[in-house]
Amino acid sequence: MENKKKVVVIGGGHGQSTMLRGLKNIDEIELTAIVTVADDGGSTGRLRKSFHIPAMGDIRNVLISLAESESLLGTLMNYRFEDPNDSCQDVLGHNLGNLILTALTDECGSFLDAITIVGQVLNVKGVILPATDQVIQLYALMDDGVIVNGEANIPDVNNHIDRVFYQDEVHATPMAVQAILDADMVVYGIGSVYTSILPNVIIPEIKQALQQTDAKRIYLCNAMSQPGETDGYSLEDHVDALINHGAMVDEVIYCVDEIPQNLIEKYLQTNSIVIRSNCENHSYDMLGCELLSFENNVIRHDPKKIQRVFEELLVRK
Repeated sequence: MENKKKVVVIGGGHGQSTMLRGLKNIDEIELTAIVTVADDGGSTGRLRKSFHIPAMGDIRNVLISLAESESLLGTLMNYRFEDPNDSCQDVLGHNLGNLILTALTDECGSFLDAITIVGQVLNVKGVILPATDQVIQLYALMDDGVIVNGEANIPDVNNHIDRVFYQDEVHATPMAVQAILDADMVVYGIGSVYTSILPNVIIPEIKQALQQTDAKRIYLCNAMSQPGETDGYSLEDHVDALINHGAMVDEVIYCVDEIPQNLIEKYLQTNSIVIRSNCENHSYDMLGCELLSFENNVIRHDPKKIQRVFEELLVRK
């Protein structure tokens, strides 16, 4: 156990869960996931408003991704109540996992305890920590001075994001800060830069820990731009967004897979383009790898390929 490398993954959304599905199979690491709780849309948004608790949607996804096996409970955690007759308004649209985390938080009086209990039941392979245990509201300042209120609203505004921020004072969970300080490797990603990764980074204690840690700080870059958030971004634009918000980046891992032309054209119809590097000189190391899957005619990162890349990284370092 003492020889294992401590790896911290910072992010949220489906991208972080995809990464963790690969990394959990590496026996040589101790894995910690620091997860954003800034989500305010859908089931998560309704529950946090009604019960004044941190957003649990991304936490739920991470719990499922780190479960030792795909159990029935793990499957049910993602079950969404849908009523074709629209007669069950109380639970309509909610995920069962969100309701379980809400009930446990109410019963235990602690969001962290609720996560721990569900993690024990699912036998998760790693530690899951919310970036903060506060109920928080994310804002974005656009290039033209417009301020957008709410994580779910940010990608819907046809504008260029200058920065994201919190208006209220937000404090990190102490365990998240300590995990970064103790880490051998910190990984940002995969996921929405402004609404999944940076909501963690801009919390002052986390930002300070990222600047102080001796860990190798790695950004796993997205394969495709995100409409409404990173339109037209190059690889360097993604990294600059992280650095301009206080993140430190030592190395960038990016995709070199040959993407089928029909998929490039399909994604272009939704204004999503392949992320490319636009210069040769960088202040950080660059590592190009095959990371993608094109199953079901969709561009996604492949957990098994991510696993292989990080196994090689751990040997190299």
